[in-house]
Amino acid sequence: MNKSLYLLLCAFCWGCSQTSNVEKHQNKRDNIINVRDKVNEIVINDVLIGGVSRFYLMDKYLLIGDSRSVDKKIHIFDKENFSYLRSVADMGQGPNEITIMGHIGVNESRREFYVSDHGKLKIFSFNLDSVLADPFYTPQVKVEMNERQFPDDYVYINDSLCIGRIIEPIGNNNFKPSVAKWNMATGEIVLMKYEHPDIKKKRMSFAISVEHGLYVECYSYHDLMSICTLDGELKHNIYGPEWDSERGRISHYEASVFCGDRIVAAYSGKETFIKGVNGEIKSNLPTKLLVFDLNGDYIKTLETEYHISDFCYDEENHRLIMGFDDEMQFAYLELDGLI
Repeated sequence: MNKSLYLLLCAFCWGCSQTSNVEKHQNKRDNIINVRDKVNEIVINDVLIGGVSRFYLMDKYLLIGDSRSVDKKIHIFDKENFSYLRSVADMGQGPNEITIMGHIGVNESRREFYVSDHGKLKIFSFNLDSVLADPFYTPQVKVEMNERQFPDDYVYINDSLCIGRIIEPIGNNNFKPSVAKWNMATGEIVLMKYEHPDIKKKRMSFAISVEHGLYVECYSYHDLMSICTLDGELKHNIYGPEWDSERGRISHYEASVFCGDRIVAAYSGKETFIKGVNGEIKSNLPTKLLVFDLNGDYIKTLETEYHISDFCYDEENHRLIMGFDDEMQFAYLELDGLI
């Protein structure tokens, strides 16, 4: 895959049906709770992690992927106390090294995690226990990717079923994202049935709940959330107060997660890019978390006042672990009493 296309994709990541489907318009999002004082900083002094990082949970561990690192790409922490344990995945052109790191897939049953390399078009397999025991551990190639259609972000269920965001490059500087079922063993990709008919250039994030049999698409440049079954049948389209089928200069949704029977999505509602303190153009990241039920009915807004770059849900401790592009870099938010 063209390197410039993948960098464009990384920048973006920082995007007919049954007659019984329900179209919902959320005209008010006025139940706003300020949670700034409930955000607890995580101080990490043992390892330097860049501003563009992604969070993954596996067993009792937190994995932080740092795609821009010039050394090791993945840092492993104890998720209970956030103590640093090990860094893995060397950057480089060698046979067991990573060039352009993408998503990290988690296989809990086999205690493995899978690291996408979009430079080599390979997915590498790491055994968690071996990584923690052996500082010289080397990964194995799990999958060869197809540059014409490949997984960018996915949830691993088993080798024959992953559900995620699939990218289809269009020319050198454009791409189409779609939610799809992906067979890791055979490479087969089956796109989900539903596509919103009025959106011409889609950019979106997604989340799935195997427990509830649902996935959600949250659109980056349209005030829209779509909730579908895992077979791709639309259940609800939820239109926000700024809904327009045309793409504008405003960013809407970023990352989203299922938290039990709630959907939590980072939401901006502001211009996509702003000038930084040194005059550089930077993404205007969201500070708000919108909370919905599984039918897409709005419940409340949690205002953090920090610019959110990524977050994940720690089900065991009922909290969000978050990354910020702000005065603090990492933090967690206890959800008891909030959702």
